[in-house]
Amino acid sequence: MKIAIVTETFLPSVDGVVTRLRHAVERFTDLGHEVMVIAPDLGVTEHHGARVVGIRPVTLPFYKHRRFTLPSPNVDGIIRGFHPDVVHAAQPILLASSGAFAAHRQRIPLVASYHTHIPRYLDLYRAWKWGKPAVWWQIKRNHALADLNIATSETMKAELAEQGLHNLHVVRRGVDTRTFHPRFANAAMRERLTQGHPEKKLLVFVGRLAAEKEIHTLRPMMERRDDVALAIVGDGPYRRELEEHFAGTATLFPGFMEGEELASAFASADAFVFPSVTETLGLVILEGMASGLPVVAARSGPTTEQVTDGVNGLLFDSGDEASLDAALSRLGDTELRGRIREAARAEAEKFSWENASDDLLRYYEMAIEEHGSSHG
Repeated sequence: MKIAIVTETFLPSVDGVVTRLRHAVERFTDLGHEVMVIAPDLGVTEHHGARVVGIRPVTLPFYKHRRFTLPSPNVDGIIRGFHPDVVHAAQPILLASSGAFAAHRQRIPLVASYHTHIPRYLDLYRAWKWGKPAVWWQIKRNHALADLNIATSETMKAELAEQGLHNLHVVRRGVDTRTFHPRFANAAMRERLTQGHPEKKLLVFVGRLAAEKEIHTLRPMMERRDDVALAIVGDGPYRRELEEHFAGTATLFPGFMEGEELASAFASADAFVFPSVTETLGLVILEGMASGLPVVAARSGPTTEQVTDGVNGLLFDSGDEASLDAALSRLGDTELRGRIREAARAEAEKFSWENASDDLLRYYEMAIEEHGSSHG
């Protein structure tokens, strides 16, 4: 199969969407499919046998930390030249919307996937909240072009269905269980992340430091408890504000990590903390589970699809300090913690990237069939 993927973000950027697409591209080329990725030009021209075509990016005023590419007429010609069997538009809002329109114009089967819940994020960036109806209009218009639409969780699928998106399916989540593993636990890393207090409960957060991650909500806990050390791993537009916000507490900002260093930061902690209630999935939850960590997460639809309270993680109510304290107290129960660690690792082992990528291939085939029957 010849597959064209048009995406708003790709390597060398690091986030959940890139992780998913990178593994998908690797799986597709390993299986003998021909793949082309059209993405913002960040210097990468090839990945694992797939051609990466870069289109000049710009910096947007409200998100200076990452460069995006605006819709571009060049996409039409690039796709025409490649002549794919299917086009996958990942989050068609800017550049990827050009992929969706090109597929529509050229009558090529189209799959559109929804990863980042932008309308919900606009609630958090007050200056941009007025743009929400326009964003929904754009999302609905672009996804209406697709033969098949994909969400990353049942919760998001239900919300998108309410907005009128059709032929919706959920793609399996995935995690690299070899990269993230309890064996990477390391006393030196624990010493570093607890700032020399390894006896404290070490909570680790990993992700892009942006407002929608709701990391700032953990500050009252850090003021109240002297038995907890918090390590906020990652970088992003909100980092400086967060550093000021957590000043005077036992919170460390070690910066961006990857590879074995990141695996060690996960595995050396006592729990992974996930305060966001706006994520469409939170792939990082599975990375924490694969590392054998209890996930202490704020209760939300997508989170409860992954975390079962008291079984493979602990849930608390966002903004409810007593609820968070209760979860942390349960973390102190050695027997419960041991059970959760085992169950978390077992849960992660069900979700290989190969299986998640094979799901995508099946959806591509369904879109080709669907397209054939409606345009036959």
